[in-house]
Amino acid sequence: MIDLLLDPLFRIPLLIGLCASIVLPLLGAFLHAREEWLAALGVAHVTAAAQLAGAALGWPLLASGALGAIIAVAAKQLSAQQGNLGYALMMLAGWSVLYLVAANSALGESLGHALSDGQIFLVGKEQFIAILVVSLPFLACIPWWSRRLLRARFFSGYEQANQLPAWRWHGSFDLLAALLLAFSTASLGLMASFALVVLPAWAVFGWCKSWQQSLVACVIIGVVSYLIAFIVALTEDQPFAPVQVAVLLILAVLSRLSRIIIHHRS
Repeated sequence: MIDLLLDPLFRIPLLIGLCASIVLPLLGAFLHAREEWLAALGVAHVTAAAQLAGAALGWPLLASGALGAIIAVAAKQLSAQQGNLGYALMMLAGWSVLYLVAANSALGESLGHALSDGQIFLVGKEQFIAILVVSLPFLACIPWWSRRLLRARFFSGYEQANQLPAWRWHGSFDLLAALLLAFSTASLGLMASFALVVLPAWAVFGWCKSWQQSLVACVIIGVVSYLIAFIVALTEDQPFAPVQVAVLLILAVLSRLSRIIIHHRS
């Protein structure tokens, strides 16, 4: 197993997945705290559709991913008043465009399935640079965001009462989140990326006693699930994305069950 992880052939896919398995659970913690977790699925579908359309036109990944992120942020802002219904509409619109472009482009359905199902073992340096360029500023902004975004969630009138420039932290968070989802979807797949956003936060929020503890626990579950899925998919010749989702589901359910058992015993 260790030999597989150290094999130069899989070094870049491994590093890309490790980046995603660190930052996506952290993103999920913020979205879970803000009750916007469904937004991740809507944004992922919109960015995937934009990337497929860009690929059909011959655009590079960075350009199509950035365009998709901008479109997704704009759509999120427009649908924010609708709550989860707005995010569901984003998901449906992105899904329909994704498969219509796949069915009517020279690329055919193969690239559409790659975005949906993941192509982690076929990625290269371009994907690694893309996700690294977004992951580093995202990680750097977490201390700055934590206080401001959580305050906005639990004290909703504070920003307006004190005339704070809230657009700076809300806008930067939405844009970097959309870029992360765009580039992770291109490598890990749409549902694997969404699972890394949603399931670690759902697993740990029931028993963690602090925000910092929640962030650390989310990262641990994300990284462990990714390494297990990576090894299983390679050794058993299985598609990565379904294995990743299945492993995450098992770990998340076990985490929640252990919390229930401990609570009843105490």
